[in-house]
Amino acid sequence: MNFKRIVPVIALAALMSQAVQARELKAVGISMGSLGNPYFVTLADGATARAKALNPNVKVTSVSADYDLSKQFSQIDNFISSKVDLILLNAVDPSAMASAIKKARDAGIVVVAVDVDAKGVNATVQTDNVEAGKLACQYLVDKLSGKGNVIIQNGPQVTAVTDRVKGCKTALAAAPDIKVLSDDQDGKGSREGGLNVMQGYLTRFPKIDGLFAINDPQAIGSDLATRQLKRSGIIITSVDGAPDIENALKTDTQIQASASQDPWAMAQTAVDVGNAILNDNAPADAVTLLTPKLITRDNVGTYSGWSSKH
Repeated sequence: MNFKRIVPVIALAALMSQAVQARELKAVGISMGSLGNPYFVTLADGATARAKALNPNVKVTSVSADYDLSKQFSQIDNFISSKVDLILLNAVDPSAMASAIKKARDAGIVVVAVDVDAKGVNATVQTDNVEAGKLACQYLVDKLSGKGNVIIQNGPQVTAVTDRVKGCKTALAAAPDIKVLSDDQDGKGSREGGLNVMQGYLTRFPKIDGLFAINDPQAIGSDLATRQLKRSGIIITSVDGAPDIENALKTDTQIQASASQDPWAMAQTAVDVGNAILNDNAPADAVTLLTPKLITRDNVGTYSGWSSKH
């Protein structure tokens, strides 16, 4: 018997068997915090594009939880009933969603958290939010030459926000002549919330030199409040690098910088990670962090932004 001829045939058969066992990505469910926010729309679009690149016939369903916990629970149940292979989840409440995540995983569905971490997921893909907060607040420190009254405008207590605040506080703590007037007011992650909270700050504090808002919508709302109450000389920074902030950095506003995220790349990475887990190739690290970049009035002209062609 010619063993030299048999071994390659056996090896080929084994490879073919592995190929047959590879699990194709046939259906993806995406639940975002709010599809009224361009950031989450870009996330959903990026995920859809990547899923279709992997399988042109994949079915992708994107839904908006509208920051409603019970609504997101129902969406996960619907994904389970539809027998999706992969769920991309932007959790409304990272801890409270644990039971729904477990239910999905028990059904053989891979769950990848995007933008914010969530308890019990297979993996998480998000911006390095600690670094984003640090970048934005170091810019404040530098512009104020290490002296002045600064406010941290907080937001919904998801990991993305708490990490940004943590990074900001690290930068501010290195400048002992910076006084933090407030760090616990929730701007709700929205333009209206930022406007309302900033109106309160402006009424309460006669001198504000700098403001860090946890995202761009809050920063834009805060800038509007300064105009309404005719207050100037406030340096505003934030996180996101959204299309609206590009315009704000090019026009007459008090917004000076934003640490940008890349929701398109985040979503594409999340689909790749999910597909790999589906085929028993889990990443070495459960959390994948994407590096933010600081966008300022000086470099916004060269910033590709979210709305660039991908």
